[in-house]
Amino acid sequence: MSDEQYFTTQPQVASVAHSKHQNFAVLRVADRDITIGTDRGVFSRKGIDQGTMVLLESAARPPSTGTFLDLGCGAGPIALALATYSPKAKVYAIDINERAQQLTATNAERNNISNVIACSPDEIDENIRFDVLWSNPPIRIGKQDLHNLLLTWLSRLSANGEAWLVVNRNLGSDSLAVWMIEQGYSVERLTSKRGFRVLRVTAMRAQGQPEPSA
Repeated sequence: MSDEQYFTTQPQVASVAHSKHQNFAVLRVADRDITIGTDRGVFSRKGIDQGTMVLLESAARPPSTGTFLDLGCGAGPIALALATYSPKAKVYAIDINERAQQLTATNAERNNISNVIACSPDEIDENIRFDVLWSNPPIRIGKQDLHNLLLTWLSRLSANGEAWLVVNRNLGSDSLAVWMIEQGYSVERLTSKRGFRVLRVTAMRAQGQPEPSA
């Protein structure tokens, strides 16, 4: 299956959810095991991918309350981790892939997690601002589409909001960091593990504020 399959609204490959062929992974979060069911036509069919694991191992613990975003949720491991760490927060899990949305909702229900809202990007009120954004962004959609995606959602960070992104170093994590700085964001290049870089991105600086070191 091509990478582009994940980026379609309605994958053409047949679903195996709720069948004997469905794969499951167990994610340990806050002393709790979370079961993640995967599916064909959704990112990381065979389990939780390495980049997502690096992000979950490296990102700072989210605040106890607030409005959070998992950008490009796939099967939902990031959203479910955020919701488990912060059960009083509201966690939006968005993906253009309708199968991913349904899979995330099913995984939340499977684990009795009630504070996840799985939906399409268009379903989120444009006035909502996010205190936390975690993402393993879809690098392979192409540079321009990726830039448009990040500009759209990074602009929705709250005044003190921050984004944590994980990007494969061989697919341009450091050049992406430079580009975000050029757009006016403060970017810290953090963990480099198993070929992935974790980036911490904070809301746009006020005009005239000094350029941060990267």
